[in-house]
Amino acid sequence: MLNAIFWLLALVVLLTTLLPLTNSVTWWVRMWDFPRVHILLAALVVLIGISPFVVSFKLPIVVLMCAAIFYQAVKIFPYTPLASTEVDLVATPASIRPVSMLSVNVLMENTRHSDLAKIIEREAPDVLLLMETDQVWSDALGDILDRYPTVKSHIADDHYGLIFATRLDPVSVDLIWPDADDTPALKAILRVPDGTEFNFIGLHPRPPVPGNDTAVRDNQIKKAALMTSSSDRPTVCMGDFNDVAWSWTTERFKRYGDFVEPRVGRGMYASFHAAYPLMRLPIDQIFITKDINLVSFDRLENFGSDHFPMVATVFFGNSESAKYGK
Repeated sequence: MLNAIFWLLALVVLLTTLLPLTNSVTWWVRMWDFPRVHILLAALVVLIGISPFVVSFKLPIVVLMCAAIFYQAVKIFPYTPLASTEVDLVATPASIRPVSMLSVNVLMENTRHSDLAKIIEREAPDVLLLMETDQVWSDALGDILDRYPTVKSHIADDHYGLIFATRLDPVSVDLIWPDADDTPALKAILRVPDGTEFNFIGLHPRPPVPGNDTAVRDNQIKKAALMTSSSDRPTVCMGDFNDVAWSWTTERFKRYGDFVEPRVGRGMYASFHAAYPLMRLPIDQIFITKDINLVSFDRLENFGSDHFPMVATVFFGNSESAKYGK
């Protein structure tokens, strides 16, 4: 009986580790991209648990669990403070006005509208991206949104509504549908006060859940990188990717778009699920190109959604300020 239990647990760890390596778009395969920390801990439990017992073929189980722990640790390691950062934090020169950006999946059913309104008022972002916005959310935040000269909305009751607002000068602001489904993305070219133009991309593709394979999501994320990969403008990409930072899809996105990631070397800043600490994953993303100076970024407080808001402050142009590291 003990043999069967340990072998069953070991096989579960092994399968959930190996399945994502197939790069299948099937939802029940790709979902195992997400809980790498949990799989690592499960392998560790098996390894520690089996130690005092006499189990048939114990050595293969130990070797397999060690291999799983090593592999998962390698994938997770960049999102720990032990890794080197990809982008330094830079103090804003006195002569430059930084740009603040706030990205929020509001959770359509969430009724704590005033709590989010207070966050937006406090943060006063220059660029605001809201996801899962239906008519109720649009009406509830109407007073806040009226303060922005430019607002672009796709109001929907299917959890894929989107509102974009900015007080920067818009060169162009477009809702686009990058692939063959009904989930929009946002592509904008914005101009900061010194005349610098930059691309802002907002994404919220569908997650890998029953009925949703990941082909469309993966293609949306890929196209978001390709649409700006040859651009001579700096680019910021934010949103609920419904994909973890360490997946091959996101790694490809970073490579194609030549992006760097503030999380790397600082921690996971896990943004979902806000109500369940043990289930949190980094799926709300912030990416910038290497010609952007990062002043700060953070995960903000819970306001009733299943996602935490993500905020970043940047500036453009060369900096003579001292970098202040992690």
